[in-house]
Amino acid sequence: MPFPTHIVAAGGFVEDGEGNILLVKTRDGGWVYPGGQVEVGENLMDALVREIQEESGIDTTVSYLIGIYSNTGIFKWYDSVTDVPTQVIFDFVCKPFGGTLAIRTRYKAYLEFNGVVNYIDYVTNPEFIIKYQTDISK
Repeated sequence: MPFPTHIVAAGGFVEDGEGNILLVKTRDGGWVYPGGQVEVGENLMDALVREIQEESGIDTTVSYLIGIYSNTGIFKWYDSVTDVPTQVIFDFVCKPFGGTLAIRTRYKAYLEFNGVVNYIDYVTNPEFIIKYQTDISK
């Protein structure tokens, strides 16, 4: 008999102290609080800090656990073929302490778009740095 398979995930409500929480845009255009799967050998809180940093560029500390959830439905992954197993999800409140919203550069380009297409090469770890930027619309 095979071992049961569950995805372990963590989500973080990152509060800024002014009543705002951090949201990230999903693949399908929705907005959610950041989080994701715990990788092999990783603990819950380290996974959450990593996911928030990867998805937003913000460095956080985990403050406290607010809920544990089970998604017992099985559904198809984005490839419409692979079954996604049941999930156990831990939600935490987090506090930001540093980092830069990497996605802000991309939103700024969207908001200020004037027909000039820019190419930007950047890194987000350990900090947000633009390595190269040029106009490629010509």
